[in-house]
Amino acid sequence: MTSKVCSPWLDARVRKGRSPIHGWGCFARIPFATGQRIGTFEGSEVVEDGPHVLWVYDPDGGAPSARQGTNLLRWLNHSAEPNAEFEVFHLYARRPIAAGEEITIDYGGAP
Repeated sequence: MTSKVCSPWLDARVRKGRSPIHGWGCFARIPFATGQRIGTFEGSEVVEDGPHVLWVYDPDGGAPSARQGTNLLRWLNHSAEPNAEFEVFHLYARRPIAAGEEITIDYGGAP
């Protein structure tokens, strides 16, 4: 279970695994402290929605940008009480995350 894009740094931090939330998920290999960077969502820029696409919205109302994920972070699942969040395309822990815990985000949508 490896990522499409080889990233030894990210691969040492997270893994893909079966999720009780939905299909596959992204799980912590190591513990993360609140505010700690987990990784960066890598992929090609896209203009249409599709599988494993992350949209980033400009807080000032500018045009959103999107990437189609090619690394392990493409397996992030939604939670109404997420333990991680994106700042642009960088993922950070919102609270402590234990090794083995599934990493989740709030898919949210446009603000």
